[in-house]
Amino acid sequence: MSSSEIPRSARDNKTTLHIAQIGRGHGHALAKWQALRTSPDVEAVGLFDSVDEAGEALADPSVVAVAVESRNHLSLALAEAAIAAGKHLWLDKPAGDDWPRFQRLMHQAGERGLHVQLGYMFRYHPGFVDAAERARTGQLGEVFAIRAHMSTSIDLAERREQSRHRGGILYDLGGHMIDQIVWLLGSPQRVSSTLRNNATPELPDYADNTLAVLEFSSGLATIEIAAMETPPTKRRFEVFGTRGTAIVEPFDPGPGGVPRQALYERELAAFVGVVRDGKARDRSPEHELLVQETLLRATGAI
Repeated sequence: MSSSEIPRSARDNKTTLHIAQIGRGHGHALAKWQALRTSPDVEAVGLFDSVDEAGEALADPSVVAVAVESRNHLSLALAEAAIAAGKHLWLDKPAGDDWPRFQRLMHQAGERGLHVQLGYMFRYHPGFVDAAERARTGQLGEVFAIRAHMSTSIDLAERREQSRHRGGILYDLGGHMIDQIVWLLGSPQRVSSTLRNNATPELPDYADNTLAVLEFSSGLATIEIAAMETPPTKRRFEVFGTRGTAIVEPFDPGPGGVPRQALYERELAAFVGVVRDGKARDRSPEHELLVQETLLRATGAI
């Protein structure tokens, strides 16, 4: 049996899945590790800092999946190692900067029947779920505009780390909002952005104040993300239709007091549902590719 195949007993008896985590540098890493350790459906087999450290786990056929939680400039190499070892992949966002390389990764995963799920936790936020349901079922009428504001407040060290990537703060956070927008409106016809440095003179090439505009046949979507908003940040997602408007605010905690950690746990539950129980994916491979492509177009990387 190859390591990518899941024993029938895992599906029939809902046995725990053995999952390894590689990397702890991503902002979601510790929360993802906590989700793995506390899930009744998972046995977390180890937290490793490199492919070399994870070699034994990657070679172990009982380990069916890997969570990649490294800094983004390292993530694709780790993801490739996981796919090459025949493991399903829980890959935190964004998926690096190299668009052709990510396309190859997704193609290889598809050829081997491996599930790749990106770490966009707002897919499981009740406010976003409700807004999407209203939009996708036509309750809002024709959606003609979406406005997303997801700014943050980060220190110089984190801005320096993000400056590795074109687009700066837009690269780091924009995928969350793009994930929601293209889920509602599909592939944009045109993507443009304004990337400014207004508050980080130490890093003149770092984009700390950004605006992306996505144009669709049906309307427009705008994404505003800055690195220096006074906390607590006022994050807001607005969907405007010809018959109504849906607004998601705040993001943390979600409506009903759902804490951020619960969103990571729901992410993991969805991943387990696909890998172990044969459930349908919440997002298709084509959607994961579209989110990454649109993000890199917005940042100017492609």
